[in-house]
Amino acid sequence: MDVEGAKNIDIEVLNRAKSQVEIVERKGLGHPDSLCDGIVEEISVRLSEEYLKETGMILHHNVDKMLIAAGEAEVDFGGGKITKPIFLDLAGRAIAKYGGKEFDVHGIAEATARDYLKKNCRYLDVDNDVKVMCNIGRGSADLVDGFSRKNKKSSNDTSFGTGFAPFTVLEQTVLELENHLNSTDVKTRIPSIGEDIKVMGMRQENDIKVTVAIAYVAKHIAGLEAYKEAKARTLEEARKVVEKFEGDHKIEVLINTLDDYDKPSVYITATGLSAENGDDGSVGRGNRVNGLITPMRPMSLEAAAGKNPVTHVGKIYNTAAFRIARDVAETYSGDVRDCEVYLLSQIGKPISEPKVASIKLETIDGKLDGVRDGVRDLVDKHLENISEITDLFVQRKEKVF
Repeated sequence: MDVEGAKNIDIEVLNRAKSQVEIVERKGLGHPDSLCDGIVEEISVRLSEEYLKETGMILHHNVDKMLIAAGEAEVDFGGGKITKPIFLDLAGRAIAKYGGKEFDVHGIAEATARDYLKKNCRYLDVDNDVKVMCNIGRGSADLVDGFSRKNKKSSNDTSFGTGFAPFTVLEQTVLELENHLNSTDVKTRIPSIGEDIKVMGMRQENDIKVTVAIAYVAKHIAGLEAYKEAKARTLEEARKVVEKFEGDHKIEVLINTLDDYDKPSVYITATGLSAENGDDGSVGRGNRVNGLITPMRPMSLEAAAGKNPVTHVGKIYNTAAFRIARDVAETYSGDVRDCEVYLLSQIGKPISEPKVASIKLETIDGKLDGVRDGVRDLVDKHLENISEITDLFVQRKEKVF
């Protein structure tokens, strides 16, 4: 064990045999859980921008609580309509008054939620088919006081973050497949593809099977044959992604496996969203900060979206852990096969000085001698500059889902 200095950086050998089975999931842009994550994170960014403009610093807020209660819809080939609105319930805490200045937290939050849906859900009539309730309250007095000491950035909780790199073939496949199918380019070519896309991948030895659930938009699907054609074209797009990952792996992609053409019963929607009819959502139930759900890798259950970007270690440490792991894997790609990072905070202590920074490395030769000092220096540099992550959140340059 190597523990050195205030940052308590511990570097050890990672011993883990390759699993015969691997499972990876990604909930896409329009999945109800992802919508919740996206909305609350944008509310945090908008509040941060307003606080910075008026006070020169980001005031205390945690707006990481949100629920989507699904609506109801009537849909058939050729079109559909929402018959019961989708309901959004926003909660959390944020400063509404500071230094004689008042902030319209509820107004900012509600407008942000609607703006986000309008930007990202192209077939949803947000003005008529979405109801928003804001229950965001005031922040805790002791945490507010902690924020007022803007030069002292201390952990607001005892929590941990985890990260790993590089991605496996399955992880890369799942992430890039959803990103591609949800891209503007693909949806321009296949306008019937909705935003609600979920990708579930499984690897058994070298065989990979990927199941994709896509909410197709009924107004672009005239009938069953048109639906089959849309799926076939979507599969062609999927093949463009998975072909580059095949190599030693055989990859099969399946789309909307619940479809029954005999009835017929297929996955079509009015809006391209499952939230229109029965599929609820909430913050923190979806992707981790790397964009994936990876039950066979180290994961934190912390909901990063909507947390304040200044001192909330559940948000900052998870992001930092993945940044460190990626940097180690890229810098020492010739020596390191796998890297796992674990950061533990202690409430009240500087964020740049975790209780422990545990780095686990699987090296090609099974030894640490050639990389130990360099990795320690790299981790130390990341921790020294950890406050830079705050700016990346506010500038929308660091994703949390």
